[in-house]
Amino acid sequence: MRGFAVTVETAYVEAESNQAGHRFYFAYTITISNHGDNAARLRNRHWIITDGEMVVREVKGAGVVGEQPRIPPGRAFRYTSACLLDTPVGTMHGAYQFETDTGDTFDVPIPMFTLCVPNAVH
Repeated sequence: MRGFAVTVETAYVEAESNQAGHRFYFAYTITISNHGDNAARLRNRHWIITDGEMVVREVKGAGVVGEQPRIPPGRAFRYTSACLLDTPVGTMHGAYQFETDTGDTFDVPIPMFTLCVPNAVH
């Protein structure tokens, strides 16, 4: 929306996981790029997280990783966060709410991505 694009990279973090205890820890790195003509500030996030047993939880909150970055045209903001699942496979998707310098708000969708322990899916 409005020239903003979201890309995602994921990684399984074995050192923080406990497969026997059904704790699967995943890191994800998000890059939000502004290809539009106007700056906007990321105000809120809304995540929909689904594990391998189709259990869904939602996470809503202000900003990301304690920040509400303002992203000017031609620039990007990159951050890394994490998700803990009870299953070795899951998905995440959602939206970021942005606010322009004039106070208009708009949503930027976060495309669905998979969290997966290596070799868990053949």
